[in-house]
Amino acid sequence: MIAVEDLIELVRTYNPRTDDKLITAAYEFAREMHEGQYRHSGEAYFSHPAAVAAILAEQRLDDATIVTALLHDTVEDTRASYAMVADRFGPEIADLVDGVTKLTKLQLSSTETQQAENFRKLFMAMSKDMRVILVKLADRLHNMRTIKAMRPKKQLKKARETMDIFAPLAGRMGMQWMREELEDLAFRVINPEARASIIRRFITLQKEAGDVIERITGDMRQVLDRAGIEADVLGRAKKPYSIWRKMQEKKMGFSRLSDIYGFRIITRSEDDCYRVLGAIHRRWRAVPGRFKDYISQPKSNGYRSIHTTVSGRDGKRVEVQIRTQAMHDVAETGVAAHWSYRDGVPAENPFAVDPARWIATLTEQFDTEEDHDEFLEAVRLEMYTDKVFCFTPKGDVVKLPRGATPIDFAYAIHTRIGHACVGAKIDGMRVPLWTRIKNGQSVEVITADGQTPQSTWLEIAITGKARAAIRRALRELDRDRYIKLGRELARSAFEHVRKRATEKALTTAARTLRLADADEVLARLGSAELTTRQVLNAVYPDIAPDDSHLVGRDRAVIGLGRNQRFERARCCQPLPGERIVGITFRGKGVVVHAIDCAALSQYEDQPDRWLDLRWHDGKHPAEYDVTLDVTIGNDAGVMGRICTLIGEQKANISDLTFVDRKPDFYRLLIDVELRDAEHLHGIMSALDAESDVASVERYRDPARAGGGVKQ
Repeated sequence: MIAVEDLIELVRTYNPRTDDKLITAAYEFAREMHEGQYRHSGEAYFSHPAAVAAILAEQRLDDATIVTALLHDTVEDTRASYAMVADRFGPEIADLVDGVTKLTKLQLSSTETQQAENFRKLFMAMSKDMRVILVKLADRLHNMRTIKAMRPKKQLKKARETMDIFAPLAGRMGMQWMREELEDLAFRVINPEARASIIRRFITLQKEAGDVIERITGDMRQVLDRAGIEADVLGRAKKPYSIWRKMQEKKMGFSRLSDIYGFRIITRSEDDCYRVLGAIHRRWRAVPGRFKDYISQPKSNGYRSIHTTVSGRDGKRVEVQIRTQAMHDVAETGVAAHWSYRDGVPAENPFAVDPARWIATLTEQFDTEEDHDEFLEAVRLEMYTDKVFCFTPKGDVVKLPRGATPIDFAYAIHTRIGHACVGAKIDGMRVPLWTRIKNGQSVEVITADGQTPQSTWLEIAITGKARAAIRRALRELDRDRYIKLGRELARSAFEHVRKRATEKALTTAARTLRLADADEVLARLGSAELTTRQVLNAVYPDIAPDDSHLVGRDRAVIGLGRNQRFERARCCQPLPGERIVGITFRGKGVVVHAIDCAALSQYEDQPDRWLDLRWHDGKHPAEYDVTLDVTIGNDAGVMGRICTLIGEQKANISDLTFVDRKPDFYRLLIDVELRDAEHLHGIMSALDAESDVASVERYRDPARAGGGVKQ
């Protein structure tokens, strides 16, 4: 445990004017309050707040934040009160401690309704004083560093919460070092075998190739010296979780990954950043599509840097980040840079953003969401995605999440433009509305009077702002029709469980679902935004509707014409819950493809055959075949365990084919009957966790694009 003298000395290294009496008083007060309390490891409990204070001191934060870290658990876990803290340390620190206490009580990984409400409280706390979140993140970091003392079940819960919420939040705030460490600590708990495997492969790679980082760093220094540029070159291997995520995204093994090393070049001026870029590109070949200039187009959290990837020694790709020291300070601490000190005064970093303006930008669109699930969707989209920068025809910059479409672009300009959108041009060429916008592209929205939002746009748009605006417009356009249809659906569902869909029952459902009134429940039921199961459970939570409420094949896909039948494409085998598009065939109806299916490219010059479709939101029966490509160890009993695992996930094996038999491994294709994409994810996760499964992937074959799969 860090002693008070050492803590004060740590603070003095960046703030010689620190109030050491205030820190000492807080240290002694917290130690007294926590006297007799112990952590799971057996250590005195006070070692935890002392460690949190040290983490924040390493980030050069102000005295108030350090004192809050020391006191952050006193009001919740000891006899100390808000009034006592305010009396001894002042209202500013008391408010900060109170804010951390309230955050600690939030169950961010609870049910979606509670989670959305707690996210609202989280952002409210951030808007009052960002330092509350900084203390909470440091608190979570120390808890993750010492997580081994917890029970395995509690470890897993905390690790998933860290991976889903706290790590992305740290990244959104620009604290990349903290995000990476939180992810790696959580990864160690969630998937220790995968992490250990990556580390072993790194060690093997180092034995075979020597110290790659030192060699490449030396090469870069020579290049810069010859160009007469003064700069520091830093190299590192990427974190295990970062490599694991890249392996999953690119669906390739460790040996095929190229950019597993990252290098930073810290220059003396902004001009030198571009001189370094030129020198690096002259020496090594730049990889197309892997260049980003965040100096001319900074991120909203103040992040500035040039990113490029080049082919280095032996054709290996190397990622390079180029920035000044001031940019680097913000890149390391993000929004926290606003409170950092240097030589006893707040550091004047020209790139540090105003936290109040940053949080206002982040929360602006959340205020427009009308209910908990839409709010939660908007929060997740903002926290878990990077940005792309595109341009209007006049040259104005528009920031959108990665994967955004022209529909998102239109609504980002103005809701009126979004509603009237009938088409789009990217870089002067007409494109479908589901096209994903790339960095640096120019987007032009084509509008028409009388156009109204289409329901299929909900599957195209990915931003919370666009989806919320589309939902509101659709509800207003079709409200009467949806209410009438919803009333009939509610009547039938309630009668099925021998109840009546009275006005009182529907009002109760509205209150439970946090909707305005009974008509709003019926409108959303009629528009398929709510299912009858959700409405019934809101009124009678103990009644579980039977399988008669499953979505039948005749209603499975929304967007088909009257009497139009569909088949699932054999090449991509789309599942309910995935984004889809239809291709019309004479005599065969419509073949439904996943939106990212490679086979769709052969129909790009036939836009009249494309249909915008989406799956019904209700629960589907387990009747959709999907082929899994599984490699397993050739040991006794492995095949039986695989089949048992699939059965335990409530899935049926309809076919099984061995495609490769080796002395130590078998590769086989397994056809399983599934409900939806979530069902598939559950089965793949269960198989991936089995130690005798070397790999499991979804099998897709573009050669089978000519026809559909019948159920």
